[in-house]
Amino acid sequence: MPAVSPTTSVSAHVALTLARHVDHVFGVMGNGNAYFLDALERSTEVHFTAVRHEAGGVVAADAYHRASGRLAAATATYGAGFTNTLTALAEAVQAHVPLVLVVGDEPTSGPRPWDVDQIALASAVGARTYTVGRADAAATTVIAIEHALTYRVPTVLAIPYDVAARDAGALPEAPEPRRPVPLTPAGAFAAGAVEGLVDALASAERPFLLAGRGAWICGAGEALGDIADLTGAVTASTALGRGIFPRGEFDLGVTGGFGAEGAMALVREADLAVVFGASLNQFTMRFGDLFAPGTRVFQVDVAAAATHPHVGGYVRGDAAVVARAVADALRTRGGEPSGWRESVDIASRRAYEPGDGTAADGRLDPRSVAVRIGRLLPEDRVVVSDGGHFIGWANMYWPVASPDRMTMVGTAFQSIGLGWPSVPGAALAKPSATVVLTTGDGGGLMALADLESAVRVAGGCDLAVVWNDAAYGAEVNLYGLKGLAKEPMLIPEVDFAALAAGVGAEGVVVRTLDDLDRLATWAAEPEASRPFLVLDCRISGAVVAPYQQEIIRVNS
Repeated sequence: MPAVSPTTSVSAHVALTLARHVDHVFGVMGNGNAYFLDALERSTEVHFTAVRHEAGGVVAADAYHRASGRLAAATATYGAGFTNTLTALAEAVQAHVPLVLVVGDEPTSGPRPWDVDQIALASAVGARTYTVGRADAAATTVIAIEHALTYRVPTVLAIPYDVAARDAGALPEAPEPRRPVPLTPAGAFAAGAVEGLVDALASAERPFLLAGRGAWICGAGEALGDIADLTGAVTASTALGRGIFPRGEFDLGVTGGFGAEGAMALVREADLAVVFGASLNQFTMRFGDLFAPGTRVFQVDVAAAATHPHVGGYVRGDAAVVARAVADALRTRGGEPSGWRESVDIASRRAYEPGDGTAADGRLDPRSVAVRIGRLLPEDRVVVSDGGHFIGWANMYWPVASPDRMTMVGTAFQSIGLGWPSVPGAALAKPSATVVLTTGDGGGLMALADLESAVRVAGGCDLAVVWNDAAYGAEVNLYGLKGLAKEPMLIPEVDFAALAAGVGAEGVVVRTLDDLDRLATWAAEPEASRPFLVLDCRISGAVVAPYQQEIIRVNS
């Protein structure tokens, strides 16, 4: 292809237009996106972070969005580069992450032997593709951005190979993408639904408020705090909504399988439960057992209809808009709070089992490890989680200040192996915080290529905890107990501390709780001089997380 200006090629039009709306791009360079990256580097202020696997590029961008709230962007080449992104792309679709994935694609003349139908593959996991041309690259880029923001979904922006370097002239003016407006309940029926919710809250003796990530995204926290104060409600959140309520002293923490038993027992005492911005999936609802029979359940969400059969009253609308309307109506009525939250000892209800230090098999009890790490971690922290049995330990024992400080890339699609590349995204989104990765040995090995990316980008600011039980723990718990052969579920014990040292980190093998003293000294060191720290925790697989026990119960 002939040399062209880094500002006038089709790829440059894509890069320059995208640069108006993003500040970071993550990915791997290849033939299909070389001109795009050249323009991005030469002609924009956007920061490009290279990762070592294309899935890692999408994961890093996903984590960047979850920690910052900003539009995410990733890039990969065509063919094998694109197909490598699919699991991460599917996760971002399931998690409703607005992301633009810029990829190369087959020439406009037709596929080559190594090309695949990328549009069909993207569609299969729920992502729409927009393909740029010589005359419309800037406008098409805006349309892709608008689609991602409007529907909160990853969007693929494809650059055909034979037009990537074509001269398209000066960058044309392109309109700003339209941003979605909050969904406001409208009409007499909607007004009646809101009024019914206000009536229920005003008359409840034991009101309970539950909020999810949707409530955080739309900024509903302050209004929800007002409702809690006006009604005397006890509060809690989903795993991705933790910390949204302003009054932590009246908050039960996380609901579902990650919830403390005492807290979940108190939820079942509620006579009214109102859910804001949460999908009420099977894990949040404890497979239908979160609320007691007879509890009146209301849900406020933007979905077309209630998302769980236990919901008796549904208000469709933006959680912040509805919460503010409800709070204002309650204040106008001038009623007294129920007093329920002051009548119970919330702190004791939130308590978790501390563990036994060492399990019967001589390996560490993961509960005790989690408690000790939780006490040593800096308060200003962001937790990023891979998928696997171990997800219970961080969720139960490492509280975070707000929903943008707990990132679980993989759980929406029930995948593992997306942990290490989550670190660069979260680290760049929250540069002043300590990012701590929680991952298992199975997922950690699957994502090993981007151990290097995590160490390179995060440096001494951040650390990782590997829950090393020499097995795929979830499978052992679910299927080993049913008598299936365990050999495929086992992993030879891997020395993650040595692997970490190979890419410039410090690795510590943790066989006793005293070995965690290194975390205390590490946290006291200056960030500029300390290394990325990897704690290789040799834990027992015999200690089953409570959420996993629920799954076992349901599936047995």
